[in-house]
Amino acid sequence: MNLSGNTILITGGGSGIGRGLAEAFHALGNQVIISGRRREMLDETTQANPGMKSLTVDIADAAAIRTFAAQAVEQFPALNVLINNAGIMRAEKLTAQQADLADAEAIVATNLLGPIRLTAALLPHLLKQSSAAIINVSSGLAFVPLAFTPTYCATKAAIHSYSQSLRYQLKSTPVEVIELPPPYVQTHLMAGADDPRAMPLNDFIKEVMQIFKTQPTPSEIVVEKAKGLRNAERENRYDGTFAGMNAGWE
Repeated sequence: MNLSGNTILITGGGSGIGRGLAEAFHALGNQVIISGRRREMLDETTQANPGMKSLTVDIADAAAIRTFAAQAVEQFPALNVLINNAGIMRAEKLTAQQADLADAEAIVATNLLGPIRLTAALLPHLLKQSSAAIINVSSGLAFVPLAFTPTYCATKAAIHSYSQSLRYQLKSTPVEVIELPPPYVQTHLMAGADDPRAMPLNDFIKEVMQIFKTQPTPSEIVVEKAKGLRNAERENRYDGTFAGMNAGWE
């Protein structure tokens, strides 16, 4: 993946990791389009980064995604990079959840169906580009889950699996598939912005971009702080890691 000269669409680009990636790619000379549900967050980000564009979409709405994809291609015909970043994370006590499973279904619609639907909608366009990329933001929790947020972790594990299959099916095309599993990062997801245990957002973005620069075509971008989770099973540390992460939770 070239680091400049792209037209990049980033979902959930108005805050957190999405905004950090948007600003980093924007600074490298890419045309960046951010999307999300909250217009005020998008406007704040684009105003701080002249030349950046935005489009609103509810990534949990299947019909809205189809309309949004068509709009994005019409307005930005050079679009060649999709970053599926938008996501929500909620605590769930499975023995006392809502009868309608509202939280679980919202998480699945946003974190899993959203990226699958948007990828499907944009893939015909991306396949026509001379070079293109799909970057799926998963999580270190795809590999070792937190028990108190089970559906979130399950959707991220599914994104990891989906990315592997997508990469295999596109291996003979111009479209690269890259997975980005963040560690615990200081964002407003689950009120982690001020948690000293979390990796500072700027440090995370800086390390991600450095990996891009030194490994232009990685299948996964795993920063050092995410490797403990990513490699727990292959290094025979899974049981201990899971127990340590979830100790004391009821």
